[in-house]
Amino acid sequence: MTTVDSRDGGAGAAAGYRGGRTLTVWTETRRQASRRRTQLALGFMVVLPLIILAAFQLSDGESDGDGNFAALVNLATSGGLNFALFTLLASAGFLLVVVFALFAGDAVASEASWGSLRYLLAIPVPRARLLAVKLTVALAYCAVAMLLLTGTALAAGTARYGWHPLRMPVGGDVPTGEGLLRLAGIGGYIAVSLLIVASLAFLLSVLTDAPLGAVGGAVLLNILSSILDQITALGAIRSFLPSHFADSWFGFLANPTQLDDMVRGCVSALAYSTIFVALAFWRFLRKDVVS
Repeated sequence: MTTVDSRDGGAGAAAGYRGGRTLTVWTETRRQASRRRTQLALGFMVVLPLIILAAFQLSDGESDGDGNFAALVNLATSGGLNFALFTLLASAGFLLVVVFALFAGDAVASEASWGSLRYLLAIPVPRARLLAVKLTVALAYCAVAMLLLTGTALAAGTARYGWHPLRMPVGGDVPTGEGLLRLAGIGGYIAVSLLIVASLAFLLSVLTDAPLGAVGGAVLLNILSSILDQITALGAIRSFLPSHFADSWFGFLANPTQLDDMVRGCVSALAYSTIFVALAFWRFLRKDVVS
């Protein structure tokens, strides 16, 4: 009987074997959609804006603090666009980090922890294809989570506070059309910057059989990077930290928009993500899978 080495997905393949048909993106998407953690994570993306809306209803919606956060709190009830913007601000620092780490960090490690990874490879699913499909589906669910969070916040905020121009902390109002584009740009930039977290979690998912270790490790390393970024004594070294440009999306709130740091942030995020994903593929293609 002819066998297939799933590391290359083709040498000595049995007649009729097609590695590209062994695990499709749609099949993996349905598998992940049936999982409780996927349903809870996406469900929370819908519930969170409603919780924030209820919190504003129980308070005066004003903040006594300083800085961009306090300014956006004070403007959050001025319209649906501002409410969605505040929801993104409140979620980007930790919640979305956890969600991106969850989808990516659970991708391979969960299969190993269940003992099903070796059976997938024995089908055989080529290793490179398995990783590519897992990563594609994980990033797709990250994008869905972002869209659900932003879309729900925009719909709930508009229903409660109306459809008004985007009010800026400084520089006056922005017309609704341009405001919507800026909101989309902010969401897109946050998603790109969080690719670092997702790709790191994916790498850790390949290195460990414990999903919690992969997810928690990515979150903790992101927190460590954020802490180090606050130490001004590090000087120029801080610009090489993965989280250094995480808040550069505030450039969209300036008139005119300030894109320089966001361009640097995108380059940094794509560079780190490419390195982490390449390491994940390199390790998995050489790893002895026993679980």
